[in-house]
Amino acid sequence: MKTKLVLYLITLLFGLSSCIEIIDDLTLNPDGSGTFKYNINLSSSKVKVNSILALDSLDGKKVPSIEEIQERIDKIAKELRMQQGITQVVVDANYTDFILKLSFDFTSLEALQNGVKAVIKMESGDKPLNQIDYNWVSFENNVLKRSIPQLNFKQSKQLDEADRELLKTGSYTAITRFSKEISEYSNELAMLSKNKRAVLLRTDPYSLMQNPNLLDNTIQLIP
Repeated sequence: MKTKLVLYLITLLFGLSSCIEIIDDLTLNPDGSGTFKYNINLSSSKVKVNSILALDSLDGKKVPSIEEIQERIDKIAKELRMQQGITQVVVDANYTDFILKLSFDFTSLEALQNGVKAVIKMESGDKPLNQIDYNWVSFENNVLKRSIPQLNFKQSKQLDEADRELLKTGSYTAITRFSKEISEYSNELAMLSKNKRAVLLRTDPYSLMQNPNLLDNTIQLIP
């Protein structure tokens, strides 16, 4: 599932322009239920992040405090817990090494997407986000299709060379897991696990900002 679930936090982290590692991990059961995990790791840039957080503003924008970031994350978790079909919402936030781990169960892909959209709408306020009007993950006849919503991140052309290089050294990994074996997949960059029940796609945040379709994938399961 191509999701930017924690829209506010991801926007913040990209705004910090640090070396970032993101893991988007989706486990899908035969009945359409499953588990979604989203991990964000800035530990390799924690010195830079701390230096930025010590500032009052950056590029003319107020820099949030750790307490403000924590409040926003708690608000996101609370919103998710209110969504129908979303359960077991767990947030593990390490503000020393700047590692965020979010996970929750969903009863259906519809519930998953509705939960994500609810969070995005809450964080976007009055800003129009037509990108979330479509469904970015579907499962029918043993075929899963997933993509990454093209949300409004800070454009790479606004970044200086040093920040672009940091994003290039980061990673975005999308993992899709099943209980059945996979027969084929469409993305040439994908890698199949040894047990043939998971597909991994990896790129860097800079390339993903340039081309959000890099992680698009259609996965066919063996009936």
